[in-house]
Amino acid sequence: MTKSLQSAAEIIVGKIGAARGLDGTVKIIPLTDFEGRFDGLEKISVGGKIFHVEEVKHIGGQIFMKFAGVDSREAARALTNKFLTVDRKNAAPLADGEFYTFDIIGCEVFDGDKKLGTVTNVLKTGSNDVFEVDGNILIPALKSVVKSIDIAAKKILVDENAY
Repeated sequence: MTKSLQSAAEIIVGKIGAARGLDGTVKIIPLTDFEGRFDGLEKISVGGKIFHVEEVKHIGGQIFMKFAGVDSREAARALTNKFLTVDRKNAAPLADGEFYTFDIIGCEVFDGDKKLGTVTNVLKTGSNDVFEVDGNILIPALKSVVKSIDIAAKKILVDENAY
């Protein structure tokens, strides 16, 4: 039902891991549900600074990236733990009934007219997502429970009797 993390203008798609080799290549820790998200990228924001992507490699199920101007192991290490972001307009399209996690977080949850609270986190359980409301209510993101989601109004309507 939801796809991973972020803010309104920028979408976090990954995090820089360790340097690989001596030429400035870095390991990418994907924080996106979209395979191939990094293929074909020409530029990306790393820690708020735009970098041109020279190369993306997939090796043994891992992703490695080389940025223009990052030409040494030391320069690559300086990027470790920084987030990779893209403009929201470049977000991967979603199917009907799918929402980005960052759009769900902050939505107010209602059972009829009764406000239950605000979504503070979306937990990935494997079988279905779970909306954490005010840190103490867990609502499974199932069609039988979630009656409607209005991202523009930041409102989610649930049937509390269904869970």
